[in-house]
Amino acid sequence: MLFASVNSDVSVASGAFFPVELHPDNYLTVWTAVDLGVGLMNSVLVCAAVAIVCAFLAVATAYVLVRYEFRGRLTFLRGLLGLQSIPGTLMLLPVFVLFSSTATALGIPIIGTRWAVFVTYLTFALPFSAWVMVTYLRGLPKALEEAARIDGASSWLILTRIVVTLSWPGIVVSGIFAFLLGWNDVLFASVLTNPETRTAAVALQVFGATQEGGAVPLYGQMMAASLICAAPVVVLYLVFQRYLIGGLTSGATK
Repeated sequence: MLFASVNSDVSVASGAFFPVELHPDNYLTVWTAVDLGVGLMNSVLVCAAVAIVCAFLAVATAYVLVRYEFRGRLTFLRGLLGLQSIPGTLMLLPVFVLFSSTATALGIPIIGTRWAVFVTYLTFALPFSAWVMVTYLRGLPKALEEAARIDGASSWLILTRIVVTLSWPGIVVSGIFAFLLGWNDVLFASVLTNPETRTAAVALQVFGATQEGGAVPLYGQMMAASLICAAPVVVLYLVFQRYLIGGLTSGATK
């Protein structure tokens, strides 16, 4: 992909692996063709907000489900897992109708704003993130929480000072899952956003649909756009790699 992004379209189409002539202008062309910078900014803002809010809502939800006994708890847990079996495509029309009717009732625009995709991504990411945190919190010892409660700590203090501190690997996994869910989405973002608020994935789709390469598609520019959109995810993985591995392997052994 890297070599193709600086190669000519004819060379890529002919099967050449190494570029015969470098074309770094592919990056500049695709950056300005569909306002890819605007799409990246929208994606980063929305997905980062979804990741942060989802991660801490997930740990709070999981803490209640793991540490407290109440009627319907097991049903709720099974429901969290069952929600993952619902295809997202089935929810597109209900989500659109819900936002449209809400906007009409309140008299404020929702569709075409970042709030529409933020709420949508948060809704889809939270059940799985909460399930991940339930699995993680079950492996945390209760002794620290009990000692803090004996010392007079409230449930909120225990959650924020002890549980959150010990749960960083799981929180990072939940946050990255929520981030990637929004970053990779095209379906909902293409319907709920406009050219000013569309995400990087939609900008990439628009570029692929409107490119005019004649007999030879614009392979170089398409690869350049794909690399630009993938770069933030790679950086995210490199930064949180240590926490990610710890969160994924937690609970694998006793």
